[in-house]
Amino acid sequence: MLDPANTSRDVWADKGYEDKAREQRLQQKGWRMHIQHKAKLGKPQSDCQKRRNTRIAKPRARVGHMFGAMLAMGGKLIRSIGLARAKFGLSIKVAVYNLRRLCTLKEEGVEPV
Repeated sequence: MLDPANTSRDVWADKGYEDKAREQRLQQKGWRMHIQHKAKLGKPQSDCQKRRNTRIAKPRARVGHMFGAMLAMGGKLIRSIGLARAKFGLSIKVAVYNLRRLCTLKEEGVEPV
């Protein structure tokens, strides 16, 4: 997921990826961390931590919903021979998702960008 060709230097992750050593390694390589914090055992999260986790969850949800919709269409599994056919199959799934999303936005009266 951390492709060097990626133009964004942000890492968005949930609480399962919280690890001080990992965060230090990634920060040394120039990545900006947006990883949610876990509550410690027997110690509830502060209001500041809750707000931070909520702020991180909003952009993550936009991507997560797309992966959930793809999973509902059969996931990333493509039964084909050859990389070109597999790429084509995934491209079709993404196109179908985009068309479904466009229809949803139009029904809600939202003008897509």
